[in-house]
Amino acid sequence: MVPNKLKAGDEVRVIAPSRSMVILGEDCKKIATERLESLGLKVTFGKHVMEADSDYMCASIESRVEDLNEAFRDKNVKAILTVIGGFNSNQILDYIDYDAIKENPKIFCGFSDISALSNAIHAKTGLVTYSGPHYSSFGMLKGFDYEMEFFKKMFFQDDEFEITSSNEWSDDAWFIDQENRTFFPNEGMFVINEGDAEGDIVGGNLCTVNLLQGTEYMPDISNKVLFLEDDDMAGKIYLMEFDRNLQSLMHMPEFKTVKGIVLGRSQVATAMTKEKWIKLIKNKKELASIPVVAGADFGHSTPIFTFPVGGRVKVSAHGNDIKITIKG
Repeated sequence: MVPNKLKAGDEVRVIAPSRSMVILGEDCKKIATERLESLGLKVTFGKHVMEADSDYMCASIESRVEDLNEAFRDKNVKAILTVIGGFNSNQILDYIDYDAIKENPKIFCGFSDISALSNAIHAKTGLVTYSGPHYSSFGMLKGFDYEMEFFKKMFFQDDEFEITSSNEWSDDAWFIDQENRTFFPNEGMFVINEGDAEGDIVGGNLCTVNLLQGTEYMPDISNKVLFLEDDDMAGKIYLMEFDRNLQSLMHMPEFKTVKGIVLGRSQVATAMTKEKWIKLIKNKKELASIPVVAGADFGHSTPIFTFPVGGRVKVSAHGNDIKITIKG
């Protein structure tokens, strides 16, 4: 199921299935709402978005589930944006009304910890979901143009589109200081293994997707193209952490039919380099026959493009020539 595209006048519901909106500053919320309204969208909020347990900084399971289910059941809501990521959105998987989602297919978008929900919902219902900006992402004052461009391409246009690299990227705490930002020139995507691939996309935040392994919520990765990234919580042991998480995914029986892999850009604190990425992938003989591209604009640095979980992608990777085309 592919949800309808957005148009001016559509209602977008903001919910907090992971961390609460209470952690956002007033300036971030103001900019985010105004930016969405500039697209002609009506922004509404789940009634529990400001609830927060002091230990988890999120609402109760019951409150988070209520807001998610209500957003899907509400016929006026055409898209659902998550407030921000976190750590435990998988707590609510058993309580989601998947039948309501099947009966009311609509855009569901977020990233990071939200990968558990986007992949589980796709697995349980067949609905194409989206890895893309949170509501909080729209509160970024500077450096958001690329992110907005691909958000509009995904949700306001029917045509397939090619993923191009941003001109620059950032990994600073923009939500703390909106004015003083550090941007780096973007060297763009690079090919690790050459080849061509076409298939549906599965993936997002690797360690979060792996939480679904062995459950009814894990999407079928057979014949898929995997889009994978991870955050910098592991710091300088990121290489080893990403390696073992990728290997865990590769041990799934269905992995032998995977068509290709696109890797998102790593954060500064990971100390990853192009050479380390190449070594990591080249050491895995199981990947030798499929295209692998790294350095794509998705993950936990900014900006990011939006991609569909369950949507179609074509990847062509030969030498310095990379073409990734998405439809979803």
